[in-house]
Amino acid sequence: MWSIISYNLNIAIEAISQNRLRALLTSLGIVFGVASVIAMLAIGSGAQQQILEQMKTLGTNNILIQPVVEQEEGSIGEEESQDQGVSKTFTPGLTLRDMESIQSVVSSVKMASPELLSDELFIRKGFKKTGKLVGVHKEYFNISAVELLRGTYFDDKQYNRSMPVAIIGKRVQDIFFAGENPMGKSIKVGSNWFTVIGVLESRTANGETLKRLGIRDYDMDIYTPATSYLIRHKNRALVTSQDIKRANSGDADDNSNESNNYHQVDRIILQVGESEYIRSTADVVARMLERRHNGVIDFEIIIPELLLQQEQQTKQIFNIVLSSIASISLLVGGIGIMNIMFASVVERYREIGTRMAIGARKLDIKLQFVTESLLISLTGGILGILLGVGLSYVIEQLTEIKTLVTFMSVVISFGVSISVGLVFGIFPAIKASDQEPADVLRYE
Repeated sequence: MWSIISYNLNIAIEAISQNRLRALLTSLGIVFGVASVIAMLAIGSGAQQQILEQMKTLGTNNILIQPVVEQEEGSIGEEESQDQGVSKTFTPGLTLRDMESIQSVVSSVKMASPELLSDELFIRKGFKKTGKLVGVHKEYFNISAVELLRGTYFDDKQYNRSMPVAIIGKRVQDIFFAGENPMGKSIKVGSNWFTVIGVLESRTANGETLKRLGIRDYDMDIYTPATSYLIRHKNRALVTSQDIKRANSGDADDNSNESNNYHQVDRIILQVGESEYIRSTADVVARMLERRHNGVIDFEIIIPELLLQQEQQTKQIFNIVLSSIASISLLVGGIGIMNIMFASVVERYREIGTRMAIGARKLDIKLQFVTESLLISLTGGILGILLGVGLSYVIEQLTEIKTLVTFMSVVISFGVSISVGLVFGIFPAIKASDQEPADVLRYE
């Protein structure tokens, strides 16, 4: 058996070597088709990996509750002026009490944490840089699956006593504590000094998708207990003398986010125990908050997992369309192989007749031409795989689209090239084997 395969392989190599340019041009369709399939599968695998990384960043089974800060603008109409004396329904906005109430009532909520955000100036030893001060609950780091690079998380004592402690992001350490251990050292955030008790591992987020989901550069964050944030920094639920002065001076009507934002917290993160209860939990939480806010819908509920699933479906459809287009190249390449093989059969009628006259069977003639077709398609497949890997690298470098060439994509492409050579080579082989020796020997 091996001797038959070896014999037909030698004949195929000799036939192809006598027409190198024609064989190369014939295999170009396979080369570009396989390269396109490799590149498309690499883009799809890269997108899948990005989605998994995004899910890890957002935390699994999470529900995000964000305040809606309305900004009123435009001229006042006559009817609106008449209703000016009617007061709006009071709403306390999104508060810590909302989170505590949800935890105590909704049994499917496993953990919860607020986020209180503000842009602040970080200062230490002559260096300054803007970043975010984030007030969180001690369970925030478990919800977000954030690992510590060094130090410890907040404990109950630090949270309950509103102590000025902080856990910093990786870039904050690199900028303000380069070459030194930040543990126990202080950094000024706004007008307050915080003692560093921990450093988080890098969890830099990038891409437009993350921006749409409200994800920032976490590595430039400084985290402090939510109680410390409210007492030492800012509590929008309290009316201060500065607020009264600003209201009296008319500055409160400047339609800015800061003046209109009456919400105590900027986000509440809920972690649901089982993913199957995410939708139902979100519905219960929405109705509960609506009642607590006196029917005012001044919040929005976001389920990151559903958003990412929708994005994944969109990318899968996009990849299927592109792969289908790439498959057309394979089809054209297969037709090209079949066309050249038909021409090769006609050119080699005398060779076919001579072999059959000295005892070659129809099966031998079929194997001869199928082997030649397979060799052309396999050569094109190998070149296509190499080109596809290189194309994937170029796409990632030029467009910043993450690509990932997997072993399975190479196997699929290799199998496709074999199938194309076999399917489109069998018909010329059958035509060659059906010839009568006397007829082909007399063919001119």
